[in-house]
Amino acid sequence: MSDVAERRNYDLRDEIKAYWSERAATFDLSPGHEIFSEEERAAWHRLFLRHIGHGGGRQALDLASGTGVISHLLDDLGFKVTGLDWAEPMVERARRKAKDRKRTISFRIGDAENTMEPDDRYDVIVNRHLVWTLVDPASAFAEWLRVLKPGGRVLIVDGDFVSTNALERFFGKLSAWGQRARVFGPDTPMHSPEMMETHRSILSRVYFATGARAEAVVDLLCKAGFTDIEVDTDLGEIHRMQAKNWNFFKGLARKSQHRYAIRASKPLPAV
Repeated sequence: MSDVAERRNYDLRDEIKAYWSERAATFDLSPGHEIFSEEERAAWHRLFLRHIGHGGGRQALDLASGTGVISHLLDDLGFKVTGLDWAEPMVERARRKAKDRKRTISFRIGDAENTMEPDDRYDVIVNRHLVWTLVDPASAFAEWLRVLKPGGRVLIVDGDFVSTNALERFFGKLSAWGQRARVFGPDTPMHSPEMMETHRSILSRVYFATGARAEAVVDLLCKAGFTDIEVDTDLGEIHRMQAKNWNFFKGLARKSQHRYAIRASKPLPAV
């Protein structure tokens, strides 16, 4: 086990925070995290425009903002963006990146499950690859409903990265074989066995330990009080752009995964 996983006085949430703090140094080197082409950037813009529209100065909250990849996309579209992440090294990198790109995005340290933000504060909440890591998604969704303005929208971009299908496993094995045989070079940063074990340990204890299926996320959103819920599985354009940075079989494995965007709204007050 890694040093992170051996800190017995930590609870699961602290382990998750420490893990992503360690991952911050290499986060932007991975396709699927950072954006490596204008074509992929445009594909993300089109997804956001489909579900949340142009910013027009509206307030957007990027939860688990990491190094600010999603925050920059929202800023591109004219939103006034706040990024919230509980891993301090991620926030430091996000602030540096925004300064280098001359962006006026506010990045703060905070918890996506307990934001400490005021009621009815944001027009839009966006997150990518957060929900599958949540310890208590029901409480998180209630929190997001609270900080959204009436009529505001949440957009969740996520997937089931646990319960893989036969096709994904087949292509994944071919990709791993190609890397071992040096037919393909590594297309993502290599992590130590200890870090990989920490990841597996954390994943086995989060709420969606068996996989964050879209229908399960929708059910929890409904129970939290969200309405006008739409599941969008048309992410092929984004995946095709990302696949240019992976080996052929890894691209096919990614295409085979259960990935989705879910849009939901906070109801307007009854008239």
